[in-house]
Amino acid sequence: MNVLMISPGFPVEQPYFTRGLASVGARVIGMGDQPEGALPPMTREAVSAYFKVNFADEDGMIAEAQRIASQIRIDRVECLWEALMLPAARIRETLGLPGMSVAETVPFRDKEVMKKVLDKAGIRTPRHAAATTVTQVKEAAHWIGFPIIIKPIAGAGSMDTYKVGSAEELDRVLRDMHHVPEVSVEEFVEGEDFTFDTICADGKILFYNVSFYRPRALVSRSNDWISPQTISLRDVEDSRIADGVRMGRAVLQALNFRTGFTHMEWYRKDNGEAVFGEIGGRPPGARTVDVMNWASDLDLFRGWAEAAVHGTFSQPILRRYNSVAIFKRGVGEGRIQRYEGLSSLMAEFGEWICAVDLTPVGAAKRGAKNSLIGDGFVMLRHPDLSTALRMADRVGTDLQLITG
Repeated sequence: MNVLMISPGFPVEQPYFTRGLASVGARVIGMGDQPEGALPPMTREAVSAYFKVNFADEDGMIAEAQRIASQIRIDRVECLWEALMLPAARIRETLGLPGMSVAETVPFRDKEVMKKVLDKAGIRTPRHAAATTVTQVKEAAHWIGFPIIIKPIAGAGSMDTYKVGSAEELDRVLRDMHHVPEVSVEEFVEGEDFTFDTICADGKILFYNVSFYRPRALVSRSNDWISPQTISLRDVEDSRIADGVRMGRAVLQALNFRTGFTHMEWYRKDNGEAVFGEIGGRPPGARTVDVMNWASDLDLFRGWAEAAVHGTFSQPILRRYNSVAIFKRGVGEGRIQRYEGLSSLMAEFGEWICAVDLTPVGAAKRGAKNSLIGDGFVMLRHPDLSTALRMADRVGTDLQLITG
């Protein structure tokens, strides 16, 4: 099978998915905006051919795909970067290939369309409205009632996402969001943040995962001193998350998702009610696929590729661990001068620590304003959830990246 992989070298996880395709027998044709020489080595080794395009020119991308298809048979078009899902759908339709159409992709990109589809299916979503003007935002806020969440209609993660508790605060936030052309205004749901991640083939869930965030994503984004955590749960049959899992399955059915990776976020209120957040037709970011891999000793990059190419998932799913990523932020400003606490943590927890990837000493602090990863991460795992969380909290407090 010949697979046209759009953006095979970026973002950071894409080379692993590209390699996954090659590892299951696909011939991978890459289409990206990086010069071929700038592709990550893993990508260069996996692709059979590569064509450079301008992602800002969607019509040009489609024309280049047609030109490629006139020379090389293309069987599938894959794209795991949210920003390019609609161009990928247009290419599929132009070439007459299977996969998500434009109409099927729009609800995964437009949060307001997404929630309207799910409302119709009887799935509990936050009260919501779309807005393109300041007046519309204020009208929506009045109707929904404070506190509210404002976020881009087509955004991903918690970028440009704000919790607003009053009219005065809303005025300040609107000044910060003047660059966002359309926003979703929705009810703020008080509760815990969970995910429901899947790999599907032909409408069947072949693998699923439930993670949660400590603290809530908006809290960690707003407080630079926090070391946020992403936790992949060992016990996905826990009764406390059963309603969220059932809702996740219903969401996929309502959106007619067939084949690929999905990442859904949902809330669990104090009374146990599950409330939908949003869903993307792509894998989770911020190295969460790695967290999921460590939880079950899987290779989900290859697992996704096998599902996409062959419609199967042959790896045994043995949920042995609760796996945690702890993201670190440098203390102070400037360049990383030293790590404090890492050696003692390694001595105490080393058998449970899976990976350490921190901003190198001497490099400039990256911070966390534009990325959850910030100045790197530590990943660990343990069969017992409370033990895993205790170790993760120790990494959060005892490991410090000192800048200056």
